Amino acid sequence: MDWAAQGVALLPLGVHFAAVRLAADLVHSAVGSDNADEVAVGLGELLGGSIIYDRRASGGTYYALVQGHAGLVWAYGDLAPCLGHGSYLGVPRLDHQQPPGTYWVVPPRYEGDLCAPRTIVALIRRGRSRFVEPAQVC
Repeated sequence: MDWAAQGVALLPLGVHFAAVRLAADLVHSAVGSDNADEVAVGLGELLGGSIIYDRRASGGTYYALVQGHAGLVWAYGDLAPCLGHGSYLGVPRLDHQQPPGTYWVVPPRYEGDLCAPRTIVALIRRGRSRFVEPAQVC
């Protein structure tokens, strides 16, 4: 762990928690904004658990933390892969809640403050439906 020197520690996934990787455009579509403050509020309301943002990965990537075994039954891997055993995630210090670098969009409020998979599924469906709606109008 290197929180002191780097501000981020590389932690193994799949035991204490896993992470669902969400593309920024999908998240922004779901919450109806790409404004960082509005996204943070929207994700807090929609997911209700801890979320990390890494702007350096794939044009911006959100990681919703879930129970470690969630990836065993995750059906949305094509849109939002669930990273578990064999994967690592750069986890920022708890006090790193703003850019630059990797930071907490929604920091954990208590130990085990994870997102419920059903809330992530709802976010994915909402984001996808908003991608499709403008095309259907034309």
